[in-house]
Amino acid sequence: MRPAWLMLCGVLAVGSAGAWVSGNPSSWLWHAATWQQQPWTVFTASFVHLSAAHLLGNLLALAALALLGQALRAGAASALALLAAWPLATVALRLWPAISSYGGLSLVVHAGVAVLAVHCALRPREVRAARLWALLLVAGLAVKLIAERAWQQPLLFDSAWGFKVAVAAHLSGALAGLACALLAAGAAAWVVRRPVP
Repeated sequence: MRPAWLMLCGVLAVGSAGAWVSGNPSSWLWHAATWQQQPWTVFTASFVHLSAAHLLGNLLALAALALLGQALRAGAASALALLAAWPLATVALRLWPAISSYGGLSLVVHAGVAVLAVHCALRPREVRAARLWALLLVAGLAVKLIAERAWQQPLLFDSAWGFKVAVAAHLSGALAGLACALLAAGAAAWVVRRPVP
């Protein structure tokens, strides 16, 4: 059993449910202009949702991510990479001036998919199923990000949700997840190869 990945996903789920029950505190939202005075918002913004459907959709995506990570044997290194990507991806939203505030789990979910893709890609060569999962995850994520074109329009109104979706958060999360997963894998490889004194 590899509890770190499931524990982190559990924290995200409980935090989101807790924020919803407490009325989605506005002090938990990330604001581009004030986040340095409220640094906790780089984490808590992911807990805040704009509607019940928004919360439910993100919790379902998070549940799928948790189960997939467990099935793919994502361990502590992957969980640590996702934990590091979470605030980094939120801060990276500063790159899009159109995004003045942010809330929702989708940033972390996209980071998690990228982390799992790297985890699978770096599995030993004899684990062929992992390579296939890596390709599927990368292809799915790439198709979604290309279709959203966040670099052209970081905010898109979605009539199904009834508000503007910060698709730039999806791109930000995926890139932060990719970078943190590669760094975590590199650090783990260095520790294994380091000569014992």
